[in-house]
Amino acid sequence: MTAALVMSLDQLQARLSRNHMAAWMGLSITSAAAGRIVLSAPWREEFISNPEHRFAHGGILATLLDTAGSYAVATRLGRPPQTIDMRVDYLRPAYEATLTVEATVFHYGRTVATVDAQVSNPDNLTLAVGRMVFLTADQRAGRPAS
Repeated sequence: MTAALVMSLDQLQARLSRNHMAAWMGLSITSAAAGRIVLSAPWREEFISNPEHRFAHGGILATLLDTAGSYAVATRLGRPPQTIDMRVDYLRPAYEATLTVEATVFHYGRTVATVDAQVSNPDNLTLAVGRMVFLTADQRAGRPAS
């Protein structure tokens, strides 16, 4: 049985645009299907970690991976989940260019979902890969009253 996309592309983009970091980064959703998403990030000068060599800070790549992973899960869950674990492997520097990140859910359970993602440049070279684990269980019921 194939899972269905529970949020439309417009709903996903509207939700992403409410995220202050994603809005600052200029993230846009290129495509989405149940358990899969592709985001695009235009280059910003503020991404630069090393002014002499002009490559992006690793935290920018990690943020792209985490955000795409979260929204890949949101395509099935109906909301972006909380990250509970994340691993990033940096493969090569990200130089001035639009960055693309693709994330795919490969395990979706009642409690957690596991996602693999990769950031690439316009030459389709993989810059970083990540594996994230997200909380899919609804934890709101356990919150103390405010």
